Amino acid sequence: MPDYALMNQYLYEGKATEVREMTEKAIDDGFKVNEVLNEGLIAGMSVVGEDFKHNVLYVPEVLIAARAMKAGMSILKPLLVASGEDSMSPGVLVMGTVKGDLHDIGKNLVLMMSEGAGFEIHDLGVDTSVDKFLEKAKEVGATIVGMSALLTTTMPYMKRVVDGFKEAGVEGTKLAIGGAPVSQMFADEIGADGYGADAPSAVSLFKELAPRAGQ
Repeated sequence: MPDYALMNQYLYEGKATEVREMTEKAIDDGFKVNEVLNEGLIAGMSVVGEDFKHNVLYVPEVLIAARAMKAGMSILKPLLVASGEDSMSPGVLVMGTVKGDLHDIGKNLVLMMSEGAGFEIHDLGVDTSVDKFLEKAKEVGATIVGMSALLTTTMPYMKRVVDGFKEAGVEGTKLAIGGAPVSQMFADEIGADGYGADAPSAVSLFKELAPRAGQ
């Protein structure tokens, strides 16, 4: 049995080489991909998320831990895809900073932590138009579309995205928003399905919104 507690600890400390090596050894020893993913990587990243939420860890440490998680995922991802077990993820997340806004630190943090929670992620970057959100959501069968904004001047564009999805008749995709100037009240006003106050809250929201979560 792999020492998952040690793997969790290495991930927490951001030791990418060790996480990668332990992941590789666990697979070579015949352990199931999903077990290594859940017990070794997702469990470790969930502790990072909780400690970030309670100000035990800060953004730099989370980014280093996320890099370690990606090192392990580089071993597991091809195996998950090849076996078809990639569909075991809670859902497919498409995320971008809305048009007119070039801030991406918050968005990147949410994406990293969402990947750590098992979501399939697609990053649209910054300055993202309604058309780009729609095109990518349809292409990958998005479970959730996340929109980020840091400027009050770009907040109204979030409503344009929500309206765009309604006009396009896209069904089964939940729309979530986040960023310093937005709130639950604003999410309700524009017809979004949810609001995440910070990265851990956003991941919790995504799990609630994703129909496959918890299955």
